[in-house]
Amino acid sequence: MTLDYRDRFHIPLAADGSESVYLGTQSLGLQPKSTRAYIDAELQDWELLGVNGHFRARHPWVEYTKLLMQQTARLVGAQPLEVVTMNTLTVNLHLMMVSFYRPTARRHRIVMEEHAFPSDGYAVQSQVRFHGFDPANSVVEVAGEDELEELLGREGESVALVLMGGVNYSSGRAFDLARVTRAGHAVGCVVGLDMAHAAGNVVLKLHDWDADFAVWCTYKYLNGGPGSIAGCFVHERHARDERLPRFAGWWGHELETRFRMGPNFVPTPGAEGWQVSNPPVVALAALRASMDIFDEAGMEWVRARSVELTGYLEALLDRHADRGFSIVTPRDPGRRGAQLSIRVPGPVRGVWERLAAVGVVCDWREPDILRVAPAPMYNTAEDVERFVDRFVAALG
Repeated sequence: MTLDYRDRFHIPLAADGSESVYLGTQSLGLQPKSTRAYIDAELQDWELLGVNGHFRARHPWVEYTKLLMQQTARLVGAQPLEVVTMNTLTVNLHLMMVSFYRPTARRHRIVMEEHAFPSDGYAVQSQVRFHGFDPANSVVEVAGEDELEELLGREGESVALVLMGGVNYSSGRAFDLARVTRAGHAVGCVVGLDMAHAAGNVVLKLHDWDADFAVWCTYKYLNGGPGSIAGCFVHERHARDERLPRFAGWWGHELETRFRMGPNFVPTPGAEGWQVSNPPVVALAALRASMDIFDEAGMEWVRARSVELTGYLEALLDRHADRGFSIVTPRDPGRRGAQLSIRVPGPVRGVWERLAAVGVVCDWREPDILRVAPAPMYNTAEDVERFVDRFVAALG
């Protein structure tokens, strides 16, 4: 297996000084070795130029997000106009719902995937309450595409927004987002997507799928660093629709007149018009270090290698199926990303602690799910083999 990119990332060390078996990218991706240089360049420009760095830095800060625009568009299958890097994921989700969740007495329900990441649930419930509705009868969960289509066919006129994840954080299941979007639009719903566990993990085609909006984080598969800046997609058909309500801020104002500090907001066309505040350049620099690597590799390569690695992990685990664990993630590679969720016998934390003691980094979800994700950028077949050996031993 060719290791084209592993040596461009820092691999954390285990207690014995050897490289850990790092299978925790579904929670936090590893640091590219180039990150420090990207950040240092901005710190040097700040040191030497002060406020003048906004226009005279090597990469002028006033348009710094544009350095990521083309790469981000390629990463998620979008037009450059449709993407922006800003805020954090749940903040972006709230900003999108301000514009795209416009409930009425007749049509106010939101449909979500069951067992969605809790932050999505909190955001949705708070938005529903803000508009004066009760989440108990306004938020509906579905298991997947079949149940979604059935619900919309029966009660679609009551649904204002369909909000689905790309890859479920708990089970690792990937959804057919083209099908999801078609189903929602067929009955007049807005469709939004949470790509937190999909961006940098699976091939995305947000523009072609015709979603109204999408949001994602960059600290998992995209290796942007803990709490790193997030991404947002708004389909180009909304790019110049100034009738859409939004929570505006000065960085969303068109660049040509932004610094005239006028009293009236004129949005930048496209996703950039949803920006509120000037972006954190140091955080963006860290993300650029990783995005340059992803853009060099291309998502087709990333995905092909991911299918190979995760398939190998699955095959090795299957050799020990008599040990009482099971894989809850779909077996079809087309219905999952890099992650496998393993249901273990007994309390999962004990298994996780025994793995951590022998240099394996992964995570767990109560009561019995262990989550492991071979990252195609830096994990190897040997990592997978070491994990399986140590996992079987940790079962006791």
